[in-house]
Amino acid sequence: MLNHLTEGPSSAPPLLLGPSLGTSYALWDKVAPELSIGHRVIRWDLPGHGGSAADLIGPGATVADLAGLVLALADSLGVERFAYAGVSLGGAVGLHLAVHHPERVSSLAVLCSSAHFNGAKAWEERAALVRAEGLDELAESADARWFTPGFTVPELVRDHREADPGAYAACCDALAAFDLRDRLGEIAAPTLLIAGREDPATPPAHLREIADAVPGAALVEIPGASHLAPAERPEAVLTALRGHFDGGAKRGMAVRREVLGDAHVDRAQGRQTPFTARFQDFISRYAWGEIWTDETLSRRERSMVTMTALVAHGHYEELAMHVRAARRNGLTPDEIGAVLLQTAVYCGVPAANSAFATAQRVLAEEDGAAG
Repeated sequence: MLNHLTEGPSSAPPLLLGPSLGTSYALWDKVAPELSIGHRVIRWDLPGHGGSAADLIGPGATVADLAGLVLALADSLGVERFAYAGVSLGGAVGLHLAVHHPERVSSLAVLCSSAHFNGAKAWEERAALVRAEGLDELAESADARWFTPGFTVPELVRDHREADPGAYAACCDALAAFDLRDRLGEIAAPTLLIAGREDPATPPAHLREIADAVPGAALVEIPGASHLAPAERPEAVLTALRGHFDGGAKRGMAVRREVLGDAHVDRAQGRQTPFTARFQDFISRYAWGEIWTDETLSRRERSMVTMTALVAHGHYEELAMHVRAARRNGLTPDEIGAVLLQTAVYCGVPAANSAFATAQRVLAEEDGAAG
């Protein structure tokens, strides 16, 4: 079984993250924790890299073999359908999965990768070199192949040096044999391509080739990034992946409308100015797009928690809004009253007194509107 690290709520949508040749899942250290706020993130190690056993693949291995190991990992974790993002060889695994196992891939992001890796010869030569001499020489040149001048991540270079030479060479065999160009048009999953503008290994033209062939695919080029963009430009990669996998603020806006109602949201949007626009995007993306969409708590339960917090801090105007939301989320006036009564114990009688006055006014307005 592939070594892996799982982060985020078990109830959240699963997202698998694949590494580049020579690295471990530490490649995602600056991105995965943020993605795990709204996803069950599962990042894995290639055979012979990080904590994965070297004997999971052997000479003549293919990307299909690696994809099979990823599916076995997903099966072992009870994950049937997942979003997927991968870098370089990890991206090739994602392309293979999207073509050959489309029922498993809900959404795809391919970073600093290719539908082919410039033919077999260079990879066959690298595999032979590593089998004969090990990885020390290649590790010495890792910074030049992976990063822009002056940048490095020592932990990733160490991973490269410590990888198993036989497994590394088998991964080179997989890259040598990989060419999916004639199948790209079959990919149906929503697809994002991310290119490092300074990447010498898989330059933007390789990602553009995929974007042009996959129906509806989008391409993002990241300035100042070379081959390992998640390590060198994590903020830019995170922004792109969030926009792709979460629909940006769009998903949050839909939930916001369901909970607060169209009239309230339309008023808030109508008052938006350039000064407040980033804040509106922030609450739609995080509060509504990540917290309120987490199914660990029901919307009824979230309404109870929210009303209590608003009473505790004396935010009675916001409380009025969330009393209306609580009714929309299925709470009865008696249940709302019970929540506010409990706040009298834990937040104080004066706070609860003001809260009851606010809630009574809102409920009376709703009754009048219904009548």
